[in-house]
Amino acid sequence: MNKYREPPSPTSHSRKHFEEDAPSHDRWLISYADFITLLFAFFVVMYAISTVNNGKYRVLSTSLGAAFGSSPIILAPPVRIEPPSALPRRAPPAEQQRIALLQREKDSMTSIARDILTVLSPLVSSGKVRVTQTSRGVSIEINASVLFAPGEARLTSESGAALSAIAQVLSRDTHAIQIEGHTDNLPIYNASFPSNWELSSVRASSVVRLFAENGVTANRLTAVGHGSNKPVGSNDAPEGRVRNRRVEVLILATLPETVTEVPLPGNAAP
Repeated sequence: MNKYREPPSPTSHSRKHFEEDAPSHDRWLISYADFITLLFAFFVVMYAISTVNNGKYRVLSTSLGAAFGSSPIILAPPVRIEPPSALPRRAPPAEQQRIALLQREKDSMTSIARDILTVLSPLVSSGKVRVTQTSRGVSIEINASVLFAPGEARLTSESGAALSAIAQVLSRDTHAIQIEGHTDNLPIYNASFPSNWELSSVRASSVVRLFAENGVTANRLTAVGHGSNKPVGSNDAPEGRVRNRRVEVLILATLPETVTEVPLPGNAAP
């Protein structure tokens, strides 16, 4: 028997060596690299959407499409959520109470104005009476020709019905009332009224007296004469002077006041 063995060929030896070394434990690096790439892309997206910018979205979409070998990725702009500090805050209880009082007072003034308009509708329609509402309250502007004869401060018999109707509305209320007399700039001088100051003051007092006689509490009433100092029309035209000769009944709103003490200049805070 031939005991001689042919030595293995170099080719078979290298093949066996290759087959033994084929398994590799470094393949995880490929998956790890893919994971890192995706994680990087994720943070890039998060950074891009942190600020709403349409230009950034277009650049990011094109870049991601080129990186992954596909068509551009369309990213929808995110909905911007305001931080908590930018959201409207609930007013403190004291401010809520103040707002409620202001609204209640405004509603009360509106109700009074509507009642006055109802009882004086004929005079309002003819332009002899104007009713307005401001933050100060309700103003009833009555043309002097409805109440007085020219140059006089005694109420005419025809004016009693209109003023009595106003007094009935005001007697059911509690607001302070200020009656203001106004004249045009034409001077007056007679035994009763040396100037327009006296004429406007006495006319306002005549209306105050009628209100008190018709159920309006006297301590709610004040009479003021402005003379010709507060015109509402031009005194250069007859129609303007007619408008300026008037009596205004002001129902004063009761609004909560904020009192702030004014310090002396030397004690002012730095």
